[in-house]
Amino acid sequence: MAIRGKVWKYGDDINTDVIFPGKYTYTVTDRKEMAAHALEDLDPAFAKEVRPGDIIVAGRNFGCGSSREQAASCLKEAGVAAVVAASFARIFFRNAINEGLPLVECPAAIDAIEAGSQIGVDLENGVVEVEGKKFPFPGLPESVMGIVREGGLIPYTRKMIAQRKG
Repeated sequence: MAIRGKVWKYGDDINTDVIFPGKYTYTVTDRKEMAAHALEDLDPAFAKEVRPGDIIVAGRNFGCGSSREQAASCLKEAGVAAVVAASFARIFFRNAINEGLPLVECPAAIDAIEAGSQIGVDLENGVVEVEGKKFPFPGLPESVMGIVREGGLIPYTRKMIAQRKG
């Protein structure tokens, strides 16, 4: 599974309260409305200008903070195809995989990537491509790729149940 998209680049310690503002946690439940608030306090242009297939690139500890599931949901609903970062907070990582949003840890590539540029991410072969340079990362395990391919844990689980019945 290969992805190519425009980069939205951010720094270290982007927490879940910045990804999906905490003030909406209990009032916004519609996924499209969640996407409209994605990263609004960090980058007011993001939710208005992000396009399906775009890629977020960030530094260390992306998704730190609370276990707010909406942080992963709003990015997926906004059309983000993947997040490439130096590292991820553990709970955000799991929430993103549950959403079918692929996350790639590739610290070596971060400094080579510029906001607004186009990059490629080959999830199965474990390569981030930046202006002809290739940066390897550990490929996602097949179990995770299955969830990503199906669009999230719920569709993946439904497919597995249907196959067992079938």
